Amino acid sequence: MTPTQSPPILAIVNQKGGVGKTTTAINLACYLAEFGHKTLLIDADPQANSTSGIGLDQAQLTHSLYDILMDPHTLEQALCPSPFPRLHVIPGHQNLASIDLDIGRMVSRETRLKDCLTPLHSFYDFILIDCPPAINLITVNAMVAATATIIPVQCEYFALEGLAYLTQTQVLIRENFNPNLDLLGILPTMYDARTSLNRQVIANIESVFPNQVFSAIPRNIKLSEAPSHGLPVQLYAPKSKGAKRYQYFTQEVLHRVQQATA
Repeated sequence: MTPTQSPPILAIVNQKGGVGKTTTAINLACYLAEFGHKTLLIDADPQANSTSGIGLDQAQLTHSLYDILMDPHTLEQALCPSPFPRLHVIPGHQNLASIDLDIGRMVSRETRLKDCLTPLHSFYDFILIDCPPAINLITVNAMVAATATIIPVQCEYFALEGLAYLTQTQVLIRENFNPNLDLLGILPTMYDARTSLNRQVIANIESVFPNQVFSAIPRNIKLSEAPSHGLPVQLYAPKSKGAKRYQYFTQEVLHRVQQATA
């Protein structure tokens, strides 16, 4: 990979919280690394749940994504090895909650993350960005930097309404900042095949976004428990249904990326 060639940069985005966004970011990153891909996980959420969920102790960290956005020269200090081979992390921090005010008047405020990541293109096979549950300046930065988005959605009644707003935002980003931004796919989460509502929600999403819906991630207690142990589900409960589904999801992502770059 040449320094000028961008690796797949995937923004995992949804303006609604509680849809499995961070769980998806953590487990996709870990499975990509397990499959042999050098991966960077960027925690862009002020709650920094990806940081703690991957096993990093925030009290021991000196730099975060916030520092990079304020001063790109801190990039090297913010890069952290993770407990897993081939996976690095740029941690999140609660200071990101004020990023709209802090960089709002800066020149090229929408491209700060993209510019910061450019020197890393030759070092990673994949870059993942766990976005905050809001359409704010940090989410805009993530979508401007990304080559594609993954949208986790909970299988509930208002899923399509939220998707409509988010895809409209993606169109605006494409028209104004990033003409190459693609939708890699929509990931239904917390799926319960026993309920007719969940089945109908997926059918509705597939009717609006044909061939763009990943296989659903089921409700699984192990997925909920793993972050409290600072572990991805593949280490906490590798034989669980949740682990197997995220492993398959990672294979789907690799297949779609390969198709998009063929």
